[in-house]
Amino acid sequence: MNNSPIIGVTPLWDAERKSVWMLPDYLDGIKAAGGLPIVLPLEMTENDADQIVATCDGFLFTGGQDVAPELYGTKDSTGTVVSSPERDKLEMLLLKKALQADKPIFGICRGFQFLNAFLGGTLWQDLPLQHPSEIVHKQGKPYDSPTHQVTLSGNLKTLLGKETLEVNTLHHQAVKDLSGDLVPMAVAPDGLIEAAQMKGKRFVWAVQWHPEYLFKTDPDSLTIFKHFVGRTLPACACC
Repeated sequence: MNNSPIIGVTPLWDAERKSVWMLPDYLDGIKAAGGLPIVLPLEMTENDADQIVATCDGFLFTGGQDVAPELYGTKDSTGTVVSSPERDKLEMLLLKKALQADKPIFGICRGFQFLNAFLGGTLWQDLPLQHPSEIVHKQGKPYDSPTHQVTLSGNLKTLLGKETLEVNTLHHQAVKDLSGDLVPMAVAPDGLIEAAQMKGKRFVWAVQWHPEYLFKTDPDSLTIFKHFVGRTLPACACC
């Protein structure tokens, strides 16, 4: 019997209710791609992280609260940052361990921003204030409707076989200075980097949009999930 790859999913955290929770769309996207998602605990020791990294075949870093500006060497200059010390602490530890083990990693929204900050990049703390644009980067419902286009490059362009992609958008922060360890794979018309890949790793991809809301009706979003889960397989010959 073939076992599905186990994908560890970083938890969402409601500080007001002191509650760990999860949007089912992340889990459904992994399951549709052939993976077995497991929601991870919010708190873990070094030993816990080692065991989790040894157990999981890959990791999905989800969306959520803002990344604390201190992680990229600055302070909140806008008065709009709503961070989560609990998530930042967890994801610092987990990302470090997962990268050391060269486990496949996929970041979505905050996951992209956190990866960039962890690797030495910086963020726009509030897009409307710091990077005004005709593009509304924080759309309303329905979230499964694309609202703007991105231009593709690199391995994402190769994977999807197209020049552009229609995406949804639900963020008020974004990558400002891209880490030198990352290569851009998608750019919005206003110049924002919307996807990137880490150099020299088995699979570390991240996107600014939300394919977990799109995959049920958008084949390209499902393809991205399948590519991620596929890279967790030992005999994978994917690019």
